[in-house]
Amino acid sequence: PDSAKDGSLFSESNLPLPVRQEQAKAETLPDLNAQALYEDWDDVPPSSALEEISEEEAVQIIAEPLIPLQSSTLRDYVDHSETLAKLVHLGVDLSQVEKRQKAGQLLLTLDFEKDIRKILLFLKDVGVEDSQLGPFLTKNPYILGNKIFVTGFYFVFVLSRVAYLKSKKFSEAEIAQMVSRAPYLLLFSVERLDNRLGFFKNELDLSVKKTKDLVIRLPRLLTGKLEPVKDFWGVCQIELGFQRNEVQQIVFKTPKILTASKKRLKQTFDYLHNIMGIPHNMLTRFPQVFNSKLLRIKERHKFLTFLGRAQYDPAQPSYISLEQLVCLPDEVFCTEIAKASIKDFEKFLKTL
Repeated sequence: PDSAKDGSLFSESNLPLPVRQEQAKAETLPDLNAQALYEDWDDVPPSSALEEISEEEAVQIIAEPLIPLQSSTLRDYVDHSETLAKLVHLGVDLSQVEKRQKAGQLLLTLDFEKDIRKILLFLKDVGVEDSQLGPFLTKNPYILGNKIFVTGFYFVFVLSRVAYLKSKKFSEAEIAQMVSRAPYLLLFSVERLDNRLGFFKNELDLSVKKTKDLVIRLPRLLTGKLEPVKDFWGVCQIELGFQRNEVQQIVFKTPKILTASKKRLKQTFDYLHNIMGIPHNMLTRFPQVFNSKLLRIKERHKFLTFLGRAQYDPAQPSYISLEQLVCLPDEVFCTEIAKASIKDFEKFLKTL
């Protein structure tokens, strides 16, 4: 046929034509038949795990650490998670986070750039300082998974809270301080915040200014349970015998006492008032004594009694104030208050 004369590779029947004997022998091309290639691969012996390699090849082998399939601590995942590594660098205490229910699982599902960075920028806009971002997320890691914050509606959501606090004459610096120290504050509704402020004002019979000062100094009062506060009021007046105005002074000087253990409070009062003879008015002037460890109070009082220097009446010579009793370091307490050496104090403690 004409197509063969023209040197075509295919005839009309699409079958290959024989090459003419007189034609110069063409350059041999590699066989690209897939089946033949597979057969060639089958002929190559598989590499063995016991096959010897050179020292240069050996030092280039790097075994990546395996990702734990299950672990009780987030620390095991830090090397495998860029998100966890960045949170640690930020100052987040993973050992504390993992103690919170499902908080560890939440962090493992998040992407730092996609899920976390925008929330950090928002917190900075509210006034949370860089150094406080880590402690903030340690206390409230759930904000990273909160639907309102994740979906981007947090701007409007939080503006209403900030606007409310500003309407109550809280400054931007005070709001930033409150948010940093009470990380759950921004998740409370405006109505709930208003109810909390009203509760402390009415329950403790405080002025608006003193109520504001109280929550600035201890903002977690706005996010904590109210039952301990109610119990404290009853314990102080009914069981400990303080007057209403004395309780107000105690609370205003030491807000943290509102959340203290009632059992510990009663034990400390019993020792100070009934054993040491400290009257209510002195305890009211220095309520910080209730924050001290009862053991320290007992040890120092007994040492002073042993030395004949346990004098707590301000009208008498050699008067020792409650502040001097509990706040000074041991060495200063011994030399300046007890007029003894630290070694004498340590020897005395061994006799108790």
